[in-house]
Amino acid sequence: MHLAYPAVLAVLLFCTGLYGVLARRNAILVLMSVELMLNAVNLNLVAFDVWLRDALHSGQALTLFIIAIAAAEIGIGLAIVLAVYRNRGSSDVDRLRDTAETDEAETLPGDEETDDAAHGTADQATASAGKAKKAEATA
Repeated sequence: MHLAYPAVLAVLLFCTGLYGVLARRNAILVLMSVELMLNAVNLNLVAFDVWLRDALHSGQALTLFIIAIAAAEIGIGLAIVLAVYRNRGSSDVDRLRDTAETDEAETLPGDEETDDAAHGTADQATASAGKAKKAEATA
């Protein structure tokens, strides 16, 4: 068996998966592209295992481990995507960076009042201006 045929197919699969990861905005399509990349690696492992005529078949054994890890990864990934979709209404990858922001990030460092009487309350106009600046920075 020629090694070039499965190697070229694996390269094509990996490049297709890489393009899908870099170009897609939908999280489910990104996960599918990652699976394509893992399958390209599996194809290479099995092809090189057959080509090297390994007595232990370590390439095929490693492929089974990668398939198990990929199944766990897709299960956890889909659970995260479904949770984000329920909370946000969209599975757009560009909107996911807003997920990491907390309420502490909403107040700007210079927004605190120095007066002891007004120390516990924040000015509504300043808070809304801080939120507008944050929305501008993430857009």
